Amino acid sequence: MDIKPRPNHQEYLAALARMTPEQRLKTAFDLSDFTRKLFMTGLRKRFPDASEQELHRIAIARLAECHNRNY
Repeated sequence: MDIKPRPNHQEYLAALARMTPEQRLKTAFDLSDFTRKLFMTGLRKRFPDASEQELHRIAIARLAECHNRNY
């Protein structure tokens, strides 16, 4: 089965290729920060009565469950 990248993915790769290494690194940091904020927002919605300390504990536990232990 020959799987071809979707057009949007090709555009994304082309955009990355046009960036400087510094721009790619900043983009990686921005995406990481966005992902963390999105994750915490989801936890706050799911556990609205939890304190910040409880949310932190829940976040650590959730991350431990999905961490890639292959390295």
